Amino acid sequence: MMRQLCAAALALCGVTLGAQTPSAGTRNAPRAAFSVVEATIAGVHAAFTAKTLTCRQLVQMYLDRIEAYDKKGPSINAIVVVNSQALDVADSLDRRFAREGLTGPLHCVPTIVKDNFETIGLQTTAGSGALEGWMPRRDAFMVARIKAAGAIVLAKSNMAEWAFSPLETVNSILPGYSLNPYDVTRVTAGSSGGTAAAVAASLGLVGLGTDTGNSIRGPSAHQALFGIRSTMGLTSRSGVVPLNLRADIAGPMARTAEDAVRVFQVVVGTDAEDPVTAEADRRREPDYATFVKPGALTGARIGVLRQAYERTGLDSEVVAVFANAVRDLRAAGATVLDTVLVDSLTALTRGQGGCNPFKFDVERYLASRGEGAPVKTLREVIRSGRFHPSVQARLVSADSVTVAPEDTPGCVFRENTVKPRVRAAVNKLMDSLRLDALVYPTWSNPPRRVGDMQTPAGDNSQLFSPTTGFPAITVPMGYTRDNRLPAGMTFFGRAWSEGRLIALSYDYERRTKHRRPPPNFGPLPRR
Repeated sequence: MMRQLCAAALALCGVTLGAQTPSAGTRNAPRAAFSVVEATIAGVHAAFTAKTLTCRQLVQMYLDRIEAYDKKGPSINAIVVVNSQALDVADSLDRRFAREGLTGPLHCVPTIVKDNFETIGLQTTAGSGALEGWMPRRDAFMVARIKAAGAIVLAKSNMAEWAFSPLETVNSILPGYSLNPYDVTRVTAGSSGGTAAAVAASLGLVGLGTDTGNSIRGPSAHQALFGIRSTMGLTSRSGVVPLNLRADIAGPMARTAEDAVRVFQVVVGTDAEDPVTAEADRRREPDYATFVKPGALTGARIGVLRQAYERTGLDSEVVAVFANAVRDLRAAGATVLDTVLVDSLTALTRGQGGCNPFKFDVERYLASRGEGAPVKTLREVIRSGRFHPSVQARLVSADSVTVAPEDTPGCVFRENTVKPRVRAAVNKLMDSLRLDALVYPTWSNPPRRVGDMQTPAGDNSQLFSPTTGFPAITVPMGYTRDNRLPAGMTFFGRAWSEGRLIALSYDYERRTKHRRPPPNFGPLPRR
């Protein structure tokens, strides 16, 4: 077991990452001139085809960056465990490539995977010390999908413990915060902040995260990434440690829209182990890549959803950056309606009552998939004492729930009354104004300083997409605080409208080109 675990210093049982032994076929291969900083899947595959780069060389370059930047140097603390077999997998892919070319759409794509996805041969903890050392016997659905498409699980990333916090990324496996590579005094947002920080700093090519209320979109916005939260039911959650199955979504995070869509194309679809995806194969687009093309904003109709972000504490710099983004949408040929309103929104969401399904969701998950897990109940987690102090009250509160969510009045009312009402109201608004999408700042405030729990946080993601189950995509829209701290804009739309949202957000991305690498994570010296 310990061969698969990586200590905080990233030593693999005493063997440094730089000391891995090459296979016979690649031992004497020259070091590639290829730069992984801001690399794309298309660029990597072009280099493979031109025979100027091997999979082993690519993986080694990412391993070198993890060693140099994650616990050393700027020290963003994004990685929990590195895959000690990554170079072996790379060698096998190089051998296959020599025989048959690219093995799949994600051939040799080193991927950062959030530590709540089950991964064969690598521990899965959901950020909790109570699960430390648990080695699942199978991969999560999405992990299996990306592997089948040729990807390599390069490392597991730090996360907010049990995915509880949308504001910060700190857990009990690796004490301390994951830090924002654009300013290491700032937070990454939670709970997929480790994935976001690692991908933003080019410690991996792409990443997988989860989003219950915010956790793909918030960290993506804070780190100038493109993040996709799909329609509920388009993507599977099987093999992902749950937080709230009524809102949990898993999906890609990447530095470009095109890369996120390449991963998205692979992971969408029906999964018999996740009944919510029963309609996915029928509802999905045949090829989401066809929406990655210029011109979608020309003639589009877009509404500014002020209800999503206008509140006390709204940051003036975020307002200014968003105003520029709206001007850019208009300059691209879109009709943008300045203020659109979901009718009677407050009344629609009033009187929901209490609903805390975490205990039942996680215990059912452990009973069905947790072979060999050191705990099976929330009570055992609490008794173990292996959790960060910041989550103790939440664990105790969840454990006190004695009624299953399907029998809890608050949960039933939310599922059967509130969600259908809000879905209908959003559809009515968009239909009446013939809107293709709604837009708003993903967060109303810049990333907080680490430890600051007093200033406004600014998370705008908890209401509309989780309540409706409709898709939302965040894309970089600029920077605040002397042009240093990233801000994101959300495109939100009807159910199953991922293709249209991808087209609009890609067209915005290609026209504005706001994405840039963090300043202190440049190329490493060639060895």
